[in-house]
Amino acid sequence: MNKHRYEIRTCRSCGLRYPLTSGHSFGERCPLCLGKTVLIHQKEVDVEHMTRTRERRSKTGFRAILLDNIRSAWNVGSILRSADGFGFDHAYLCGITPTPENEAVTKTSLGAEEYVTWSHHKDAVKLIHGLKKEGWNILALEEDERSKKISRLKQPAEVKTVLILGSEVTGVDPGLLDLAGAIVHIPMRGQKRSLNVAIAFSVAAYALFG
Repeated sequence: MNKHRYEIRTCRSCGLRYPLTSGHSFGERCPLCLGKTVLIHQKEVDVEHMTRTRERRSKTGFRAILLDNIRSAWNVGSILRSADGFGFDHAYLCGITPTPENEAVTKTSLGAEEYVTWSHHKDAVKLIHGLKKEGWNILALEEDERSKKISRLKQPAEVKTVLILGSEVTGVDPGLLDLAGAIVHIPMRGQKRSLNVAIAFSVAAYALFG
């Protein structure tokens, strides 16, 4: 049985409390003062069980995320991690969006790219044209005159759906908005009119599929 072990330890010298995963370079010495530490808690996670649970969940439908010209590798990695958590199956990485071949992506994805398959495409509009012909439900997350509050739209689990997010600066490509079956936005009450793209994805994924 494939299990992942982690510990919670506390330092006798400086009082630091920190998690320690199996095989970590810290060892049992405090990462701050190198003092001796004491084991507080230990747990094993059945990785095979987690994989089986995801396989059962993915049979209920197919969800994909399309990231078009996202500049930040950190944002991409964060989105991949959240995508796995919300049960997304695939990530279409388009334009200049960095892929998991970029080390900065994998540092924030924490291995999520092993569970969310991905592919790179130069032209997102061309890709969406093809998905529409295959009967996909196309959603775009963008504040637009055609957009609806995201709370008003709920997605059935069995429908093949792709959620589009665009550039942190310019937003979703107008060509993609024209192809979307629905455009949704997250209502903002403060002075800032948008969220960080990785945070926005998590909010949208929960609202649509949670």
